[in-house]
Amino acid sequence: MTVSLRGTREVKENCQIFRLTGLLDAFSEPTFRKVIGKCIEDGPHDVVLVLSQIDFVDSSGLGALVQLVKKAQTAGGSLQIVTNPRVTQTVKLVRLEKFLSLQPSVEEALANIKGS
Repeated sequence: MTVSLRGTREVKENCQIFRLTGLLDAFSEPTFRKVIGKCIEDGPHDVVLVLSQIDFVDSSGLGALVQLVKKAQTAGGSLQIVTNPRVTQTVKLVRLEKFLSLQPSVEEALANIKGS
């Protein structure tokens, strides 16, 4: 069995950055949502998800992203998503690009956090 989603976590003083690779799908979604959700609870509450190396996102992955945005907002933070053309296209199909705060780069995502 292979792990369909891998990632690293970097904690800065005001935010957390997760760099993920692989597939954000029904198989990886429960663990993804649980792990990132716990990190949001523990803080810092501002989170950057770097999905630029993600190959595929399905509806369960999108659902997890929506839940994590709401969780971060409830905790007083935000969740920024650095994306790639494939992920952006999937998100735009369901018209969630504004809600999910899609960013073209980590630098812009971090600037967006500092501006909030």
